[in-house]
Amino acid sequence: MRINYLRFICLLLMAFIETQNVSAQSKKDFYQLKIYRLKDDTQVTRVDSFLKNAYLPALHRLGIKQVGVFKLIANDTTMLKAMRVFKPSDNDVNKTKSIYVFIPLKSLQQFHDITSKLDNDAMLANDGKSYFEAAYNNVPYQRIETVLLEAFPDHPKFEMTALKSAVKDRIYELRSYEGPTERKYASKVKMFNAGGEIPLFKQLGFNAVFYAAVLAGSHMPNLMYMTSFESMDARNAHWQAFVNSPEWKKLVAMPEYSNTISGAEVLLCHAAEYSDIY
Repeated sequence: MRINYLRFICLLLMAFIETQNVSAQSKKDFYQLKIYRLKDDTQVTRVDSFLKNAYLPALHRLGIKQVGVFKLIANDTTMLKAMRVFKPSDNDVNKTKSIYVFIPLKSLQQFHDITSKLDNDAMLANDGKSYFEAAYNNVPYQRIETVLLEAFPDHPKFEMTALKSAVKDRIYELRSYEGPTERKYASKVKMFNAGGEIPLFKQLGFNAVFYAAVLAGSHMPNLMYMTSFESMDARNAHWQAFVNSPEWKKLVAMPEYSNTISGAEVLLCHAAEYSDIY
């Protein structure tokens, strides 16, 4: 009887721990960043049509109501490089034609379930027929990348922006910071959270959409975040205020946060006209 009683107590304890883990996980968002790599304007048009008329409506039917779709602000690679938005190693990819789809999720289970549910969505199959049944020599995209992210503890939920300017003037800035090692990367994550970088962004009015750690992607270890601005002038003014702030100067001078970034990518975007986040 005693053995059975102890076993019962252990099972109860394991169930409690599992419940706590699930509860803690549910307090933070997960995100899928789906990136379409495109070679020309024809592919851009085809993917736009698929996303607008088939894919986003299908996600809406699954209860995911706020999907962001973003495009780079210009197709002039020379100008973008002059603005330092590409790393030199990215010369082999025409990112100026890329489309970024941001999908907020409540759990990893939801991420797992999306694929099977979409595969069985008859309306999606019909609405996206020309996309799904494209000929092998007339494809709608070059490649699709998927990045899976987990929200930072100090910004556990994504936020819709509070921008008031004309939608065409708004700037969304997507940044990716790669760490030289896992330990240095962890220090950069700490800098955002316990170190106070996120509160500083909030204090200066950066209108953050999300901050997150990359769980799976092609440039790990790294973190990603997105901020938003009323205009390009506002974006530049905000960053000037950030780098000149006493809080940032103190933070960046701390030895524990030195040499935490080995590569950075900065993408300046507009929201697509059919994006739920704009």
